[in-house]
Amino acid sequence: MKRCVDEDLQGAEFRECNLNNARLIGVMMQDAVIEGLVSNLFVNGVEVMVYVEAELDRRYPVRRLLRSDDLSELRRGWSQLRTDWAATVARLRQSPGIEHRSVNEEWSAVQTLRHLVFVHDSWFRRCCLGSTELFTPMGLGIECVPGRQAQGLDPSADPTLEEVLAIRDEQAVELERWLDALTPEQLQEPAPIPDNDMWPPYARGRSVRQCLGTVLGEEFEHHRYCVRDLDLIDRSVAG
Repeated sequence: MKRCVDEDLQGAEFRECNLNNARLIGVMMQDAVIEGLVSNLFVNGVEVMVYVEAELDRRYPVRRLLRSDDLSELRRGWSQLRTDWAATVARLRQSPGIEHRSVNEEWSAVQTLRHLVFVHDSWFRRCCLGSTELFTPMGLGIECVPGRQAQGLDPSADPTLEEVLAIRDEQAVELERWLDALTPEQLQEPAPIPDNDMWPPYARGRSVRQCLGTVLGEEFEHHRYCVRDLDLIDRSVAG
């Protein structure tokens, strides 16, 4: 177990780190930012995530729809995500070039959209539809995805915003048609994941609902991150 005692970590950044069961004792933590999959977080003896989740639900009511097992609510949630993304795409088109800008070493808007192309191919087509096809070349996988080229991804891809959006629109139509035809029974069935080495290997044993939940969750969270970064860019320009 790594132990840090009397360390000055001011300004430190922990990216893609596993901090499960970490204990921070007697620390100073002012103006800190935590973004990620956080649960069962205790601050001074108080489990705070129930408050965080309630506030996120207040700010983003679509989250409740995305967690639902009711198909009508899931469809409404998906429709809202598409509406939110459409507004953000319109914002990008108003400022040509901004789609390639990044802040704090995060993905640019185009990279974020490319990642969602990959999420659709992997978590929806492969896990919900049982597809064995290679992934869309312009898709952008995270660093820990092994054998990305063997799975169809092109590391040299540099698509324009409009090229990415064309693929995104095709994928959105595919998901929407599937969701419209889905039954409650099918939603709860085991995911028909092919027996191969394509991403994500750890999805086996999950239900269709769980895999769909990953798709919808990624759509929501990455839209939130994209808007956050666009706001930061706008503020830097205004300042």
